[in-house]
Amino acid sequence: MSRSTFKSRFVLFAFATVTVFLALYGLHTFKETVRSLLAGRMAGNTQDNTFLLIQLILWAVVAYLAVRAVRVLLFELVFRLRRGYEAPTLVKNIFSIVAFTILFVVIFNRLYPGVNLGALFTTSAIFGVILGLALQDTLGNFFAGISLHADRPFQVGDVIAVGAQKHTGVVESISWRAIKIRTFQNHIVLISNSSAAKEAIEVCPRNNLNARLVYFNTLYSDSPAKAIHIVRESVREAENVSDKITPIVRIRNLGESGIEYEVKYWLDDYARYNDTDALVRQRIWYAFRRARLTFNFPTRTVELERKSRHSVMESDQGALIERLSAVDIFAPLSGEETATLAQASVRHVFAPSETVIRAGDAGSSMFVVHHGRVQVQLTENGQSRAVAVLNDGDFFGEMALLTGEPRTANVVAVEETEVLEIGHEAMKKLFDTNPDLVESLSHIISERRKGLADHAEGPDVADESDGILASIKRFFRL
Repeated sequence: MSRSTFKSRFVLFAFATVTVFLALYGLHTFKETVRSLLAGRMAGNTQDNTFLLIQLILWAVVAYLAVRAVRVLLFELVFRLRRGYEAPTLVKNIFSIVAFTILFVVIFNRLYPGVNLGALFTTSAIFGVILGLALQDTLGNFFAGISLHADRPFQVGDVIAVGAQKHTGVVESISWRAIKIRTFQNHIVLISNSSAAKEAIEVCPRNNLNARLVYFNTLYSDSPAKAIHIVRESVREAENVSDKITPIVRIRNLGESGIEYEVKYWLDDYARYNDTDALVRQRIWYAFRRARLTFNFPTRTVELERKSRHSVMESDQGALIERLSAVDIFAPLSGEETATLAQASVRHVFAPSETVIRAGDAGSSMFVVHHGRVQVQLTENGQSRAVAVLNDGDFFGEMALLTGEPRTANVVAVEETEVLEIGHEAMKKLFDTNPDLVESLSHIISERRKGLADHAEGPDVADESDGILASIKRFFRL
């Protein structure tokens, strides 16, 4: 409660108290005058009953003001100082009703000592039926409010969604009759306690990290690993997104014309989720713009797509030739032979932590790292150990291609990696047209294996070259 509100309520309370006590004082002082005035207008005992009724009303007002004063002193001052927060509205209302009822009964018995108030209510069947029907909804709300207060499923400040109509908003108060929530359109909605007790209530506690989901999509040609990384980094820096839990970006579905994603993030203040959702979508758009990623949306292309694809294929072919020309093992190849090999190579993309080849598997192809990084792992005593990391332009699996030997190590993608696979048939065509390549490749491979050996001494390069040459000829039936 603000200082100005408290001050205005105090002034109103003081004015009402002074007015009532002045009225009681005047009634007591000028008792005979008032009785004479009433006697001139009323006959018999009516004047006495009217005088007592006026006293009953004034003392009831005094009792009400006293209950209000005790309520403020007990719950809004002492309770707040002892507990650090204001008492629930339902508790304050129950106290007010019980205290006022007791005081009213005491005052009534003092003014009407000959009237049994309990018997008056219990012996009147018609009055009981009327009262029960009139208070049916009120009592239902009252006891439902007690149940809600006992369970405490939500508190003031929490965001809740109630019922099939999904009234969603921030809880502002919980009284003996209804729950008041302020919607995100700044509307006030009152939901009766009896209705709320029958409905499913979704609660997003104020002091809890509540999660939200926002959906987006990309084209199938866009890298999933890249999209996930870009979106996660852009979302985690957005305002009101909690830094205690890293946002999660995952593939939701492989749609009809694109990959569908969801990003899950947690909010510091859930009451601002609409603004935060909008900010997250904005961050995703800008992140896509910088990373040259594309949202999937319905398109229909015919001729332009065909021309564009042709130019892209020419550009990709040139990049493959350039990559293979820089590989040591293919140094003896002419430009035409390199182009032929590039045209026969197959491109594969592997996700982070995905295995490219496994030790012990049979194979008849080798791989060149086109983009990304891979890790070479050996298994010793059941444990994997990394022995090398290969980057753009490095190659592996050449012995399986040239001699048919089984794979000797596991190769795992460190990040999203694109590799070029060169198969047995492609090399067979080159050897058939240029038999001298066999000797040159065997010598290069033997030198490479000698340089990578862990021990200082090893077999003579020439001897190993002869052995590799014989294996190549035997494998390719040359």
